[in-house]
Amino acid sequence: MKENEISGKIIHAAIRVHTALGPGLLEHAYKECLYSALKNDGLIVDKEKPMPLIFEDVKLDCGYRLDLLVEKKVVVEVKSVEAFNDVHMAQILTYLKLGNYALGLLINFNVALLKHGIRRVANGM
Repeated sequence: MKENEISGKIIHAAIRVHTALGPGLLEHAYKECLYSALKNDGLIVDKEKPMPLIFEDVKLDCGYRLDLLVEKKVVVEVKSVEAFNDVHMAQILTYLKLGNYALGLLINFNVALLKHGIRRVANGM
């Protein structure tokens, strides 16, 4: 399955979660529910996947973790914030670069309409 097809399935599942729960909950609740929805849809999902930092010959297990990695290809960062800021975008771009992933989704569930809370981020590899 290609990244675009996977991202479509993720967005569909996120919309189902948001429709059922609405805005205003903590990030952890949305992440767990999205994880469950994606698993129930038959997708391979890693939750809280460790992301080491590697620089030249130094490997640091610094505690970075991807919220969700779907089908070993698409990074999903779940937020429940007033609005995205530059740090959120920098975070997902860094994860894409460090893991050599082509596509990420930044999803903010704290919005009235979920389509206003989704940012698709591509790594320019």
